[in-house]
Amino acid sequence: MRVLVVEDEPELRELVRAALVRAGFAVDATGTVADADESLRMAAFDAVVLDLGLADGDGLTLLRGLRARGEAVPVLILTARDGPDERVAGLDAGSDDYLVKPFHMPELLSRIRALLRRPNAALGLRLEAGNVAFLSVERQASVAGAPLRLSMRETALLELLMRRAGRVVTREVIEQSLYGFDEPLGSNAVEVLVHRLRRKLQDAGASLSVHTLRGVGYLLSEAA
Repeated sequence: MRVLVVEDEPELRELVRAALVRAGFAVDATGTVADADESLRMAAFDAVVLDLGLADGDGLTLLRGLRARGEAVPVLILTARDGPDERVAGLDAGSDDYLVKPFHMPELLSRIRALLRRPNAALGLRLEAGNVAFLSVERQASVAGAPLRLSMRETALLELLMRRAGRVVTREVIEQSLYGFDEPLGSNAVEVLVHRLRRKLQDAGASLSVHTLRGVGYLLSEAA
């Protein structure tokens, strides 16, 4: 899952970005309305953390434009504006939640997970296919009830494939979902990641495997 952080204070922006990465998200972070708008037009995000007082404008302007385009991505406003009228303005502009600075990082992470658990959002409670199960909130996978130890990136790939079990997932979708704009990405990064996940599923006795369809993408289905 991919999150966009829009915060003009560099230190706080990095703290939020790092906390989300540790929680298993792919994260892009920017400090301006212009860069945020460009990012939202270029890629699909599962959630946005939005400051309001940005260097080149008000975050509410960005939010209104996003909703006017019909974008339904969950948006959590993170701001020092704590007056009741300002909260109402933020919610009326289309935000899904409103958190006032200073804040506790665990609360921010909890609120993001809550947004992603809403109906039709990205974060379900439990995914199952064959003898493989994945708890998306806890970020834990298991095979036949036994824990499956995966890296954060392998965990994200398994979740993506399980959400589309039986359907082909292209390399482009994997790259967009698992990697931020600024992350170095080798030409065979996806292939290496798929190979590692496939091997771990096989070693754990999973009834599923990640199949490669040359020139098309990847498919999670019953092992051969």
